[in-house]
Amino acid sequence: MTPLTPAQSDFVKSVLALSPRLATFDCDGTLWSPDAGEGFFAWELDNGLVSEAIVQWARPRYAAYKAGQVAEDLMCGEMVTMHRGMREELVQQACDSYFAKAIAPSIFPEMRELIDRLRASGCEVWAVSSSNQWIIRSAMNMFDIPKDRILAAEVVVENGTITDRLIRVPSGPGKVEAIRSVLKSSPNMRPDCAFGNAIWDREMLVLSRHPFAINPNPDLKAIAITNRWTVYQPDPDHTGR
Repeated sequence: MTPLTPAQSDFVKSVLALSPRLATFDCDGTLWSPDAGEGFFAWELDNGLVSEAIVQWARPRYAAYKAGQVAEDLMCGEMVTMHRGMREELVQQACDSYFAKAIAPSIFPEMRELIDRLRASGCEVWAVSSSNQWIIRSAMNMFDIPKDRILAAEVVVENGTITDRLIRVPSGPGKVEAIRSVLKSSPNMRPDCAFGNAIWDREMLVLSRHPFAINPNPDLKAIAITNRWTVYQPDPDHTGR
């Protein structure tokens, strides 16, 4: 693991000083720089993981989404349900390989260290992402976060075969809904700390006692500054690359 710089270490210490017992993390752009869900989507279209019929549907559909003609949560859900009829094992293996090669080198070392230290302290750590369940599972294997602490865009899987029945799409208000659904019997009904980088993380950050805008997009950064949230910008030259 890449040694932390003094600034990275100071950031980790600043979070640990809050003694959080429950922390929620967005993933893409927050724990690593690229968008793993978007990257895997492009990869599987280019490499024949899905059928040609799905490819012909997916490319114009995604272009419409980028043009603002398809809602964020709808597109995120469709990027999971498009695998209906496929064996989950096949998709998971493809995600494992893709993440290790394309995304893992861009993990922010201070975020990996922070999660390690939080878990060691007894903090309950959750990954909350609108990317597909398989790519986030691949990622969380590297953070030692188990499947039952992942809230991602997820569908029902029956006897190892993927269906098109959505369980959740944690994006925007959906992130808060997902968090509350798993914490309803817990004394901790809101995160002590939450970490996100995009406007789709805003509601999750508002829910937390200590919001952190990590590597924020301009719109979230403006909100963070207005609300006096902590803003932290990882150094792209000090990743695991």
